[in-house]
Amino acid sequence: MLDDFMVRAALAGLGVAIATAPLGCFVIWRRMAYFGDATAHAAILGVAISLALSLPVFAGVLFVALFMALTITTLSGRGYAMDTLLGVMAHSALAFGLVAVSFLSGIRIDLMAYLFGDILAVTPRDLSVIWGGAVLVLILVRARWSALLTATLNPDLAYACGIDPKREQLYLTISLAVVVAVAIKVVGVLLIAAMLIIPAAAARPFSRTPETMVVIATVIGGISTYGGLHAAFYFDTPTGPTIVSVAAIIFALTAIFSASKR
Repeated sequence: MLDDFMVRAALAGLGVAIATAPLGCFVIWRRMAYFGDATAHAAILGVAISLALSLPVFAGVLFVALFMALTITTLSGRGYAMDTLLGVMAHSALAFGLVAVSFLSGIRIDLMAYLFGDILAVTPRDLSVIWGGAVLVLILVRARWSALLTATLNPDLAYACGIDPKREQLYLTISLAVVVAVAIKVVGVLLIAAMLIIPAAAARPFSRTPETMVVIATVIGGISTYGGLHAAFYFDTPTGPTIVSVAAIIFALTAIFSASKR
């Protein structure tokens, strides 16, 4: 467990936990779980574009995730229900991405690593990208914290305070795109939404303030990462799904505790 690749994996998981915790709380408060899932599904198309153009995977995934998020934000409320629009965009982007990958000739790609993550293969360069993205997200959320909370609580109150809810939605959308690009190496496309939602949901019963919920969600995300790495190491299971499984177990325990307390 003290080998270099395990240390890098633990640091990568911690970076993702720090980035996803505050955004996961906003995703839950705004009931945007499917929005995060749709943005994550589009990442496969970004991977295909990056490989075809010989670009860094982070750049391609970030571009497509931003495009997807902005498209959904623009089209919402224009004749389509949000859940319908998200379903169409999410599965279409995933399908087009998988088809595009199949056309790449002369390029070897481990599709499972992008779908479910390959945290044990994180390089020092990947680590710098992950932590750079996490710091960027934290700075953005910290700078817009009060405005985001007000817009989440009541859009009318936000307008009365001189805050544009659509602008705050744009900031949140950009942050989600950065998190997707950062987390794809760790937990993969299909599990990014789980790391956004599960730690924040597990933290909710123990939180009395928004700030407390973010802190507890970060701790739960870190514990899930460390526990998942240990479990995957000893039981020889896929690391990304094991991390999410540990997070799900923690959520189940907190739900049981909360129900028994009530």
